[in-house]
Amino acid sequence: MDIVQVAGVGAGALVAEMAKSTWESMRAGVARLFRRGGEESASQELRLIDAARQRLVDSSESERGSVADRLRNELMIQLAAFLQKHPDAAQELQDLVDQVKGANDGDGARTSVHHNNESMVVISAGDINASGGFHYRSPEQSR
Repeated sequence: MDIVQVAGVGAGALVAEMAKSTWESMRAGVARLFRRGGEESASQELRLIDAARQRLVDSSESERGSVADRLRNELMIQLAAFLQKHPDAAQELQDLVDQVKGANDGDGARTSVHHNNESMVVISAGDINASGGFHYRSPEQSR
Protein backbone atom coordinates (compact mmCIF):
# COMPACT_ATOMS: atom_id res chain seq x y z
CA MET A 1 0.00 0.00 0.00
CA ASP A 2 1.45 3.39 -1.03
CA ILE A 3 1.57 5.52 2.11
CA VAL A 4 1.67 8.84 0.25
CA GLN A 5 -1.33 7.88 -1.86
CA VAL A 6 -3.33 6.81 1.21
CA ALA A 7 -2.29 10.03 2.98
CA GLY A 8 -3.47 12.08 -0.01
CA VAL A 9 -6.84 10.34 -0.13
CA GLY A 10 -7.15 10.66 3.64
CA ALA A 11 -6.34 14.38 3.55
CA GLY A 12 -8.96 14.91 0.85
CA ALA A 13 -11.59 13.08 2.91
CA LEU A 14 -10.69 15.06 6.04
CA VAL A 15 -11.03 18.41 4.30
CA ALA A 16 -14.28 17.33 2.64
CA GLU A 17 -15.78 16.37 6.00
CA MET A 18 -14.57 19.41 7.96
CA ALA A 19 -17.51 21.63 7.05
CA LYS A 20 -20.16 18.91 7.31
CA SER A 21 -22.36 17.78 10.15
CA THR A 22 -20.57 14.42 9.98
CA TRP A 23 -17.27 15.98 11.09
CA GLU A 24 -17.38 14.64 14.65
CA SER A 25 -17.56 11.01 13.50
CA MET A 26 -14.67 11.60 11.08
CA ARG A 27 -12.67 13.28 13.84
CA ALA A 28 -13.34 10.33 16.16
CA GLY A 29 -12.03 7.94 13.50
CA VAL A 30 -8.89 10.01 13.01
CA ALA A 31 -8.40 10.18 16.78
CA ARG A 32 -8.47 6.36 16.96
CA LEU A 33 -5.91 6.26 14.16
CA PHE A 34 -3.58 8.74 15.87
CA ARG A 35 -3.77 6.85 19.19
CA ARG A 36 -1.50 4.25 17.60
CA GLY A 37 1.26 6.75 18.35
CA GLY A 38 0.23 7.15 21.99
CA GLU A 39 -2.10 9.56 23.75
CA GLU A 40 0.31 12.51 23.79
CA SER A 41 1.05 12.16 20.09
CA ALA A 42 -2.66 11.78 19.31
CA SER A 43 -3.42 14.96 21.23
CA GLN A 44 -0.78 16.92 19.27
CA GLU A 45 -1.96 15.53 15.92
CA LEU A 46 -5.60 16.34 16.73
CA ARG A 47 -4.68 19.90 17.70
CA LEU A 48 -3.27 20.36 14.20
CA ILE A 49 -6.39 18.81 12.63
CA ASP A 50 -8.69 21.00 14.74
CA ALA A 51 -6.72 24.13 13.85
CA ALA A 52 -6.96 23.23 10.16
CA ARG A 53 -10.71 22.75 10.42
CA GLN A 54 -11.10 26.07 12.20
CA ARG A 55 -9.19 27.83 9.40
CA LEU A 56 -11.53 26.27 6.84
CA VAL A 57 -14.70 27.08 8.76
CA ASP A 58 -13.54 30.67 9.43
CA SER A 59 -12.60 31.31 5.80
CA SER A 60 -14.87 33.41 3.62
CA GLU A 61 -16.84 31.75 0.85
CA SER A 62 -14.61 33.38 -1.77
CA GLU A 63 -11.39 32.01 -0.26
CA ARG A 64 -12.70 28.63 0.91
CA GLY A 65 -11.49 26.76 -2.18
CA SER A 66 -7.90 27.97 -1.87
CA VAL A 67 -7.91 27.35 1.89
CA ALA A 68 -9.19 23.81 1.28
CA ASP A 69 -6.40 23.21 -1.27
CA ARG A 70 -3.73 24.36 1.19
CA LEU A 71 -5.21 22.24 3.96
CA ARG A 72 -5.28 19.14 1.76
CA ASN A 73 -1.55 19.60 1.13
CA GLU A 74 -0.76 20.24 4.81
CA LEU A 75 -2.83 17.30 6.00
CA MET A 76 -1.35 15.00 3.37
CA ILE A 77 2.11 15.81 4.74
CA GLN A 78 0.90 15.30 8.34
CA LEU A 79 -0.77 11.97 7.52
CA ALA A 80 2.16 10.74 5.41
CA ALA A 81 4.59 11.51 8.26
CA PHE A 82 2.34 9.66 10.71
CA LEU A 83 1.98 6.68 8.38
CA GLN A 84 5.76 6.53 7.91
CA LYS A 85 6.08 6.04 11.69
CA HIS A 86 3.06 3.70 11.83
CA PRO A 87 2.72 1.95 8.44
CA ASP A 88 0.29 -0.56 9.94
CA ALA A 89 -2.21 2.34 10.28
CA ALA A 90 -2.45 2.83 6.49
CA GLN A 91 -5.20 0.24 6.13
CA GLU A 92 -7.14 1.78 9.01
CA LEU A 93 -6.98 5.19 7.32
CA GLN A 94 -8.08 3.67 4.01
CA ASP A 95 -10.99 1.94 5.78
CA LEU A 96 -12.01 5.26 7.37
CA VAL A 97 -11.95 6.97 3.97
CA ASP A 98 -14.01 4.15 2.44
CA GLN A 99 -16.51 4.39 5.29
CA VAL A 100 -16.91 8.15 4.80
CA LYS A 101 -17.16 7.77 1.05
CA GLY A 102 -19.85 5.13 1.44
CA ALA A 103 -21.84 7.38 3.77
CA ASN A 104 -21.54 10.30 1.35
CA ASP A 105 -22.59 8.11 -1.60
CA GLY A 106 -25.80 7.33 0.26
CA ASP A 107 -24.96 3.72 1.04
CA GLY A 108 -27.27 2.66 3.79
CA ALA A 109 -29.17 5.95 3.82
CA ARG A 110 -32.54 5.72 5.52
CA THR A 111 -35.52 8.02 5.29
CA SER A 112 -38.63 7.89 7.37
CA VAL A 113 -41.66 10.12 6.84
CA HIS A 114 -44.56 10.20 9.28
CA HIS A 115 -47.82 12.13 9.50
CA ASN A 116 -47.31 13.65 6.08
CA ASN A 117 -50.91 14.39 5.09
CA GLU A 118 -51.74 16.34 1.95
CA SER A 119 -48.14 17.02 1.01
CA MET A 120 -45.40 15.44 -1.05
CA VAL A 121 -41.98 14.22 -0.06
CA VAL A 122 -39.21 14.31 -2.65
CA ILE A 123 -36.03 12.40 -1.92
CA SER A 124 -33.05 12.69 -4.22
CA ALA A 125 -29.43 11.64 -4.25
CA GLY A 126 -28.64 14.63 -6.47
CA ASP A 127 -30.06 17.80 -7.96
CA ILE A 128 -33.73 18.08 -8.82
CA ASN A 129 -34.80 20.56 -11.47
CA ALA A 130 -38.42 21.30 -12.24
CA SER A 131 -39.32 24.11 -14.57
CA GLY A 132 -42.75 25.37 -13.64
CA GLY A 133 -42.63 23.70 -10.22
CA PHE A 134 -44.03 20.49 -8.87
CA HIS A 135 -47.73 19.83 -9.09
CA TYR A 136 -49.20 17.06 -7.03
CA ARG A 137 -52.77 16.21 -6.26
CA SER A 138 -53.42 13.66 -3.56
CA PRO A 139 -55.48 10.62 -4.59
CA GLU A 140 -58.36 11.80 -2.36
CA GLN A 141 -58.50 15.13 -4.21
CA SER A 142 -58.47 13.49 -7.64
CA ARG A 143 -61.88 11.81 -7.25
